[in-house]
Amino acid sequence: MPAIPFIDTHFHLHDLKHPTLRWSWLEADAIHPSLGDIDAIKAQHYWVQDYVAETRFSNVTKAIHVQAALDSTDPVEETKWLQAFADRFGFPHGIVAECHLAQPDAEAELARHVEFANVRGIRELVPAEKLADPNWIRGFRLLPRFNLVPCLSTTHEHLPKVSRLAGLVADHPVCIEHCAFPMDRSKEYFAGWRRAVRELAKSQNVHVKVSGLGMFDRTWTVDSFRPWVLECIEAFSPERVMFGTNWPLDRLASSYPDLISAYDTLIAGFDARDRKAMFAGNAERVFRV
Repeated sequence: MPAIPFIDTHFHLHDLKHPTLRWSWLEADAIHPSLGDIDAIKAQHYWVQDYVAETRFSNVTKAIHVQAALDSTDPVEETKWLQAFADRFGFPHGIVAECHLAQPDAEAELARHVEFANVRGIRELVPAEKLADPNWIRGFRLLPRFNLVPCLSTTHEHLPKVSRLAGLVADHPVCIEHCAFPMDRSKEYFAGWRRAVRELAKSQNVHVKVSGLGMFDRTWTVDSFRPWVLECIEAFSPERVMFGTNWPLDRLASSYPDLISAYDTLIAGFDARDRKAMFAGNAERVFRV
């Protein structure tokens, strides 16, 4: 067990029997658009109790749930479901909810989300071109008013769009997820990814989640993670790096304790203050948990 308390900034729950919510990417016949066959994690449900049982030997003190229900009629229903877990079990401490930012009723939808105590951010899985759509940007610019952190999922090729968005809310934190989804492990890909990440890091309000690296590196080792993790830390500095697990999706590549142990090993060369910031303090500050 790592000696440093860990805040998991990225995990998911689901319940395929829920009467109003839908997790279309986990349904029996679904093929994940990026990962292909993920049938090994398609349990009927994965609740907070399951997450706590799986993580209890990894010094996880707090966790932030990131929207996972897809194709539901009303995204606020997921927030309501998650808040009920938080009220009963104490987890999740933060909720990153879904809002359809390009829709005319986005402001009203955000207002409904923040009625729930643990809502801290917004993620909407949209095609990269949407990040430049004026209607979507209008909704994005509402987020500081509600004190909600935008969590953006895109690859390094589209990070210039993230830089422009960050400039529109320069006094408000923005989070890029999963190290900008590196999908290739070639030297050429790494070089392009590195340039884009370094450019994005010039936006001082952007933070990076080191998470999800196992999705495209199913047989990962500490050494295969090392360049991606250390480059994120060097580009953004320890003050703007957080760690997450993408659980239970990344169970396809490892056990939870093995992943946290790998993170712990990778930051072992940093001083105690920086290790605590990356493992917990930055998440507490940015997501107010």
